[in-house]
Amino acid sequence: MPNETAANLLARPGIVVIGGGPAGLMAAESAAALGMRVDLYDAMPSVGRKFLLAGKGGMNITHSEPRERFESRYESQAARVREWLNRFDAQALRTWVHELGIATFVGTSGRVFPEAMKAGPLLRAWLRRLREQGVAFHVRHRWMGWDGEALRFATPDGTKHVAADVVVLALGGGSWARLGSDGAWTELLLRRGVPVADLRPANCGFEVPWSETLRRRWAGHPVKNVAARADVCHGWRRGEFVIADYGVEGGLVYGLSRPLRERIESQGAAVLTVDLAPDLPVDRLCDRLMRQKPGRSLADRLRRVGIEGVRAALVRELVEPAHYADPARLAAAIKAVPVAVQAPRPLDEAISSAGGVALDALDASLMLGRLPGIFCAGEMLDWEAPTGGYLLTACFASGRIAGEGAAQWATALAARRATSSRVGFGCPESEIR
Repeated sequence: MPNETAANLLARPGIVVIGGGPAGLMAAESAAALGMRVDLYDAMPSVGRKFLLAGKGGMNITHSEPRERFESRYESQAARVREWLNRFDAQALRTWVHELGIATFVGTSGRVFPEAMKAGPLLRAWLRRLREQGVAFHVRHRWMGWDGEALRFATPDGTKHVAADVVVLALGGGSWARLGSDGAWTELLLRRGVPVADLRPANCGFEVPWSETLRRRWAGHPVKNVAARADVCHGWRRGEFVIADYGVEGGLVYGLSRPLRERIESQGAAVLTVDLAPDLPVDRLCDRLMRQKPGRSLADRLRRVGIEGVRAALVRELVEPAHYADPARLAAAIKAVPVAVQAPRPLDEAISSAGGVALDALDASLMLGRLPGIFCAGEMLDWEAPTGGYLLTACFASGRIAGEGAAQWATALAARRATSSRVGFGCPESEIR
């Protein structure tokens, strides 16, 4: 609303959004589109920092897979996230991106990307729209909780207090603290009686006690065209992962981080089972090994069935030598290499975090039952999803719902105050009705 006068702007009901990531920006846009005066506060010198970094290697906005499969990615919270997606799903997100003037395409994996593969052009177009809507940005404002009913912010110029009846909190999780998502808000909400689950690493790497030989030779190498599972309760997933100096990381591992983390939490350790030959059934693999001439070296035998390089190194590292001479046992071992994972990497290294504000503490509009007028959105809620566009989609969707809910609450609050004012000046109650 570029031509709106200051007086008209001040006459609009106001809401405060705290957090300038995707969820907060979407909440601001949704509320402003419904006529709200929006002030957005962020602790960092500029908004969208994690969004920009996440898109540095290719901005994966969402995924094109069928809706039912898409929803299943949210596992235990799928039913609740479905409510968000009913309002703003993957296709709606793509349409929204197109309306910003950014074309998208679907990659071979089904993932959806902006045509330029970068987050920068999308964020710039979005911020331009928000400013045109009248959204006011206040950076270098770190939220420190409440003083009475006022919001308290730490700024370079000292403490600042902001009166606000309607607030959307979109403070992120606990990963990548250097970009603003440090999880410091958890204590602030716990003091107000809001149930908050401990923040834990999600979409993260895991520590593995590699031998010095494997670490020195293969750290940094990808293990491609394999399948893996966390336990028998979770099916095989295809993809690749990377041998890290500390253990394992990469897309295939990130997608299994939840069951691996939960197994470690409950039993103290977990096993990532890797199939190094997912395109060969075990009987065919065994037959190929049996038909080889006696006396060949292990490296040669593995190479002749397509296992070489870092994959052959994993066999030597993790398969019992007693299996090498027996084709049946070696074939079975290749199809189920046990990688013992000891612990997830620290939360601050994770791509995202699990835990956060309990979804049961929020109503359908994502308002806290204990704190009327306070809404929450994004990664600070207790849900998680794998990479592949699922995280961003749910962040956008929850921001849309929280922003609209905040706008409706602010509108109703303004109406109640107007009614009270009219009653106070002697307007008959029948006229109010």
